[in-house]
Amino acid sequence: MSVTLILIVANVLVSMLALYVVPQVFEKGMMMPYRVVRENTWYELISSGFIHAGIGHLFLNMFVLFFFGLVLERSVGREHFIALYLTGLIISSLPSLFQHKDNPDFATVGASGAVEGVLFGFIVLFPLDPIYIMFIPFGIPAIVFGILFLIYSVYASRREGKVNHEAHIAGAVWGVLYMIIFVPNTIDHFLTVLGLL
Repeated sequence: MSVTLILIVANVLVSMLALYVVPQVFEKGMMMPYRVVRENTWYELISSGFIHAGIGHLFLNMFVLFFFGLVLERSVGREHFIALYLTGLIISSLPSLFQHKDNPDFATVGASGAVEGVLFGFIVLFPLDPIYIMFIPFGIPAIVFGILFLIYSVYASRREGKVNHEAHIAGAVWGVLYMIIFVPNTIDHFLTVLGLL
């Protein structure tokens, strides 16, 4: 079984357990920066990525992971893929950790940061492939989608809301950096696909 499918199964099982069977899993697994720095519960940077706020949140993250993860995993290999995903969980948690370390009421859950890392890893490898969004009848080149997504996330992060846009931004940036730093020939491939090399 692919790593992508294993991660999807793990996310679904842990999220359903936390949401509907053992609420203590949700309470112990979510990331609360205030608790992390005072009680050294650093595992929350990983555990919170396997818990989701609801079915819609879970479905959206796993939908994106399924469609982009399978392709990226085949392209970079299992080892790089799992390394990107797990480091993406940690890296995408850092902005919230630093920003909210003194706020006892802040908590966050979800795999969004790691999933954005996977999505942007895909964008680096396939910048001209079309990405389709509901209600838009044509494909948007992946690189254009990525730029628009980041612009929206930066804008939305300045407004109050329940969505952790900082995690999305950090995960997306990490996806690009991981590919450039750890996957050989990424920059040459990217430039070749764009016709710049």
